[in-house]
Amino acid sequence: MRVLLVLIGLAVLALAAAMAFGIVSVDQTRPAVVQAPKFEADVAKVRVGTEEKTVTVPTVDVEKPANAN
Repeated sequence: MRVLLVLIGLAVLALAAAMAFGIVSVDQTRPAVVQAPKFEADVAKVRVGTEEKTVTVPTVDVEKPANAN
């Protein structure tokens, strides 16, 4: 039961963060009178991909002190 509550809490926090950063925008398109209000949501499009790149990595030389065992 605790796990379910934690997951729900994390989902609410994630939605609040997404709305705060402008990733999710919710607009009310019909006022709530007798019927339930109508909403439209615009969400960001995310594209995930991979690409190969060659990166130069510096070399590191380690020298022991002369009096080390």
